[in-house]
Amino acid sequence: MLCEGSKRDSTSHTMIQAVIFDFGGVITESPFEAFATLERERGLPENFIRRINSTNPHENAWAQFERSDIDLDAFDQAFATEARAAGHELRGHDVLACLQGAIRPSMVKALEHIRARTKTGCITNNVKDEKKTSSWRSSEMERVMALFHHVIESSKVGLRKPDPRIYALMTDALGVDPKACVYLDDLGINLKPARDMGMVTIKVQSGDQALADLEAATGFTLR
Repeated sequence: MLCEGSKRDSTSHTMIQAVIFDFGGVITESPFEAFATLERERGLPENFIRRINSTNPHENAWAQFERSDIDLDAFDQAFATEARAAGHELRGHDVLACLQGAIRPSMVKALEHIRARTKTGCITNNVKDEKKTSSWRSSEMERVMALFHHVIESSKVGLRKPDPRIYALMTDALGVDPKACVYLDDLGINLKPARDMGMVTIKVQSGDQALADLEAATGFTLR
């Protein structure tokens, strides 16, 4: 739903200058379901992977990999060390295989409608597209990425959400006022910096919910 304090009344819909999206968990289905499946298959505690990724969130293996501070092999080993410290065995390579969620066609259709009316951006925490991991980005994902006026990838700029600087990079690139932007993400920790800048923020919990909140925030008909 729209975050507290971020709702606009209908008279301000015309002020929207840009809609900015996260990619995984917003344009695509959440990888958390794939994490849960892996945990069940390996006999791991529920939410084990998410707990590792939320421990020391700015400097853990995942954070370093998304900033390209470490390469694929170093991530694999560093994540395994963190998992072992948490009481179980799990390699980073195995977790990466969970990242490619299915694209939500309804969200892509909404993105196409929005692009025709205002600027669009994507800020995504991702990993470097090395040959060993290139399968995470399909040709269909590339087509969707081309619908954004500007894309910022953590692995390319060396910053990752929720660092406030990455949001400022986006608004500067689009040439828009943050207070005239809508931002969607599936993680609350990534919404806070955008909200602090004055953006309308939407926490994505499902495709239908996100579209309803996005229609309310923009005044656009998206379905």
